[in-house]
Amino acid sequence: MPHDDARTPPLDALRALVAPVGTLAGAERLDGGTFATTYRVTLDDGRRVVVKTAAADPGALLSHERDLIRTEAEVYALAGDHPGLRMPALLRTDFTRTLLPGDVVVAAHLDGVPWTEAGFGPPEEDPRAARAQAELGAVMAALHALTGARFGYPQSPALQAPTWRGAFTAMVAALLADAERAGVPDVPAGRVRAALAVHAAALDEVTEPRLVHTDLWPGNLFVDPATGALLGVIDPERALWGDPLLDLAGADPMWDGIPAAIAGGLDVTSPGAAARLLLARMWLGLVMTVEIPVRGYTGDWVSGHEAACRRTLARALDALGA
Repeated sequence: MPHDDARTPPLDALRALVAPVGTLAGAERLDGGTFATTYRVTLDDGRRVVVKTAAADPGALLSHERDLIRTEAEVYALAGDHPGLRMPALLRTDFTRTLLPGDVVVAAHLDGVPWTEAGFGPPEEDPRAARAQAELGAVMAALHALTGARFGYPQSPALQAPTWRGAFTAMVAALLADAERAGVPDVPAGRVRAALAVHAAALDEVTEPRLVHTDLWPGNLFVDPATGALLGVIDPERALWGDPLLDLAGADPMWDGIPAAIAGGLDVTSPGAAARLLLARMWLGLVMTVEIPVRGYTGDWVSGHEAACRRTLARALDALGA
């Protein structure tokens, strides 16, 4: 983590960070994240803003996670011109790493509650959940309508390429190197490389870099609990330019099933698309597995979470025939 676990916010730093926006009246650290440290700051005029920072120490990060707060700022700035992305307004950035140890984004505070706390029932029984799913599909369509110049992570030249095959292969290779560096046991590196080799032609079907959030699970989606309206999308720090199918895997990280309302018009059934969706699940299962020891997760929940991540990875590899 970029800071220690003390619950007392660094008020002097936060006061300086929000000064261009307003005068700090109070602050609290928010729970729920495993990568960044986030504070909700109340200004003296009653407005609330969110201050987010993340570790700058490469030893605590996966290769693709370096300078990710800068990616978040880039995506929020882009969203300012594309309201269909439903992201909070970017109010300020600080990349000096002087007020806090890492890069900082200051963004508007969203209304609503995280989808995970809204109390929705199954979408076939609860119209609020059905509405939220449909509106998430619309957000994905808005994201994927935006195109970039190169495939890969915006802040990582080593994880970029002129083709999706090149970028995705580099992304997976970096994860395998991270696993080896961290001593992660029982990573099926040979099967992962075999799956990439066998299905490389499917990756070549992606010819245009599309904006992909990659982490559209319900915890990053703010909704109106009364109506199901999707009010906002947060945490685009892992966004990249690539295959929209990565967003389907990210919205369904534990492979519970992708609702048709979310998939929208994306092809998920042709042989190439089906293979790419499985490769996306393989990649995400690998990310979730490798990050556990790199971040040093602790708690009673870790063993069950790790087992679920490894099941996702193994299931994808089995389906890919690797």
